[in-house]
Amino acid sequence: MPRSVRSISLIAGVVAVCAGAAQAQAPGVSARSIVIGQSAPLSGANAELGNDIRNGVLAYFKKVNDAGGVHGRRLELVTLDDANQVPRAEANSKKMVEEQGVFALYGYASATLSRPALPFVEKHKVPFIGPFTGADPMRVFNRHVYNMRASYADELEKIVEHYSTFGIKRFAVVHYDDVVGRENLTAVERALNKRNLAMVSVAAFKDRAKPDIEGGLKEVMKGNPEVVIFTTLYKATSDFIKSARKAGFGPQMVSNSFPGASPLAKELGKEGAGVAIAQVVPPPTRRAVPVVKEYQDAIEKLLGKKDFSFTSLEAYIGAKVAVEALRRAGPRPTRESFMQALDGLRSYDAGGYLVSFSPDNHNGSSYVELTVIGKDLKFSY
Repeated sequence: MPRSVRSISLIAGVVAVCAGAAQAQAPGVSARSIVIGQSAPLSGANAELGNDIRNGVLAYFKKVNDAGGVHGRRLELVTLDDANQVPRAEANSKKMVEEQGVFALYGYASATLSRPALPFVEKHKVPFIGPFTGADPMRVFNRHVYNMRASYADELEKIVEHYSTFGIKRFAVVHYDDVVGRENLTAVERALNKRNLAMVSVAAFKDRAKPDIEGGLKEVMKGNPEVVIFTTLYKATSDFIKSARKAGFGPQMVSNSFPGASPLAKELGKEGAGVAIAQVVPPPTRRAVPVVKEYQDAIEKLLGKKDFSFTSLEAYIGAKVAVEALRRAGPRPTRESFMQALDGLRSYDAGGYLVSFSPDNHNGSSYVELTVIGKDLKFSY
């Protein structure tokens, strides 16, 4: 064989080996699959929320996989149960990133569960997609974090705007006495101050696991509010509302999206009629919205039943946005090319729901809508 031909063959071989090595170096990516990691409360007091998030992602991944995957690769979701406990969420993040080598993280169930993942995300340059929170601490720009939904501040502004339009002036707040809870309190104060209003009473729960419901109720009742705004988990919110009803205390009860509308409605049962909840996605029953119809069909194929919720719809939409970025990242995706593709999504239409990112803005949506639980436990809008 002539030397020139041997040289060309050698160079081609080196290029092929280097290309293969580069491909192998992309964590969570193999010739057949892309692995996404998730820590979620699949057990414990917040299990319904965690399972809804997981189901929404799985429904979209199944739809994509059934159609051949992304550039021929199947999407896999690895979900580790954190039981809504911060130390377990932190351990799960470490395991998925440093031991299992997932490509990206997706959909942790709150800011308190998400924040311990950030050191691993930043150290290993891991994309963190769609944390299920609107808390301000998670919305400070981070190169690796992409929020799909509106902020709690957006939701709380919408709540105050809505009720103050009807001449209501007396607002109370129920929150956790931690970083995220105090941010929510500040957001309500900001919305009220814009309208020359002030809170009449506040209940701050120091212990998330065992909130003092009766003590908080007494504090809120002192101000005789017309509206009580909740920023707490569905069990605490439900227990508070039930205690208020029992005490004959009847202001308008309204929550931000944090507890999850469906879990809260189920926990309240017949006591839920009239309770309002802010939402960051369209109603999961509104089939006129293209992505809702698509989501309903996908959930039913996954679960074998019509088990629809705001939470799983939000997860479905987020998964759809992430997969679109994976497609745009090309047949040899890396974490960096995936994030560049996300940064390039401008007014991406997921089917009647727009998401926009840029290199300096990773908060994809500000959509907020208020819903009310009806007497038949269905939501009205």
